[in-house]
Amino acid sequence: MSKELRRQVGRLLRQGPRVLPIVQAGDPVLRRVAEPYDGQLSDELFAELVEAMRLTMHDAPGVGLAAPQIGLGLALAVAEDEGSAGDDGEDDDPRERTALPFRVLVNPRYEVVGEQRVPFFEGCLSVDGYQAVVARPHRVRLHWADAAGRAQVEELSGWPARIVQHETDHLNGVLYLDHADLRTLSSNENLAAADDED
Repeated sequence: MSKELRRQVGRLLRQGPRVLPIVQAGDPVLRRVAEPYDGQLSDELFAELVEAMRLTMHDAPGVGLAAPQIGLGLALAVAEDEGSAGDDGEDDDPRERTALPFRVLVNPRYEVVGEQRVPFFEGCLSVDGYQAVVARPHRVRLHWADAAGRAQVEELSGWPARIVQHETDHLNGVLYLDHADLRTLSSNENLAAADDED
């Protein structure tokens, strides 16, 4: 698999780090458990891949991107969110969308902390144009290796916890629709129109 993985990454990055195509639901890579990363790529190729994933995430725009979303069955994701305050500038956002600084998540896994689950609309770059309500654990303890291979552990809550759960799910062949209340599935346009009416 390592040789084939290097070929795949080489094809993706033929022109250097750039915005990459995002695969959509129905592509088999999104339903496979990703191969753990254990140094299959050279440091240079790994850094180029991470940069291409960061560029792709920002261009989409999104707050996270897992390697399967660019067609690679590798346990790697990137995440970043500037966060937001409530509409009136106060910190009353029920989503608790606090900033999540850019991070590279190698072989991430999480443990649920506590029993609180919070339902919110969630979307996915690989299910383009749609959102649905997903009830996710409010707080998780995330374990991962950073880009340098150092083990990391952090407890996250609110929207950052949701982001890392979503991206980790991708690495296990799970889409947010698998957890969603499908009766709430809505196009982004219909959801925006409903918000405008409120």
